[in-house]
Amino acid sequence: MKINWGTSIVLAFIAFISFILFFVVRMSMDDRTNHDLVTEEYYKTELGFQKEIDAENNANKHKQTIRVVKTTEGLLLQFPNTITPSEVTGKVYMYRPSNKKLDYNFPLSLSEAQVLIPNNRMVEGRWDIKIAWEYKGEVFMHKEKITY
Repeated sequence: MKINWGTSIVLAFIAFISFILFFVVRMSMDDRTNHDLVTEEYYKTELGFQKEIDAENNANKHKQTIRVVKTTEGLLLQFPNTITPSEVTGKVYMYRPSNKKLDYNFPLSLSEAQVLIPNNRMVEGRWDIKIAWEYKGEVFMHKEKITY
């Protein structure tokens, strides 16, 4: 059976279209290629962005920086020694860019000038940490990206 050049071109187009459709279907159905939004309420979060900038500038101005240290027990958040730990209120937001299901947050309640996030709460990889805290009526914020 002979195949002429017209039939060959049609078969090549069919093979190419099948190849492209296979990858489109595969990528849309695969869970590994799931791209979540950073936040569900993007515009609502964006309105409060200036407050975050002001809180970060306030922390830099007053030299109220937090050190984030990886230890054998977990992740240690060390607050400045100049503060009274019982007067600190706020929240710690742990954001995992690669998997929305690993995101979590918890309120700050300090008995000493440090907080330990245990190893069982942390998964290896990249984390974005945002610590929003208030001390004596002033609002501070610390943001950091780490690889755990």
